[in-house]
Amino acid sequence: MSEYEKAMRPEEITRLFVERSNAGDAAGVAALYEEDAVVAYPPGGQTTGRQAIRTLWEKVLADGPCFEPEPPLPTLVSGEIALTSTIAKDGAGVRVQVVRRQPDGSWLRLLDQPELAPTP
Repeated sequence: MSEYEKAMRPEEITRLFVERSNAGDAAGVAALYEEDAVVAYPPGGQTTGRQAIRTLWEKVLADGPCFEPEPPLPTLVSGEIALTSTIAKDGAGVRVQVVRRQPDGSWLRLLDQPELAPTP
């Protein structure tokens, strides 16, 4: 994996995700995840592992979507684990991630729920 800018605060992962996605950099998006991370995507399914996440994002980014930055909601931190979230600008509800501090002090996504719509 190439050297990418690291998220030194949990909230920075969202910014890095938007920048890399808009650049069409699936490898860069995958670098934001731990090796055994789990993403609840595609809807109704799960993608497990950094390589599978990269493959998923190669497919998604092939259509050239444009992502907008979403301001983070307050982050909850407990030791080496944090919960980050944003309100989706595209109407998908909220986006929620569990991130973990790495030995070098940076943060990576462990669990990612990119579309969590409120139930009626």
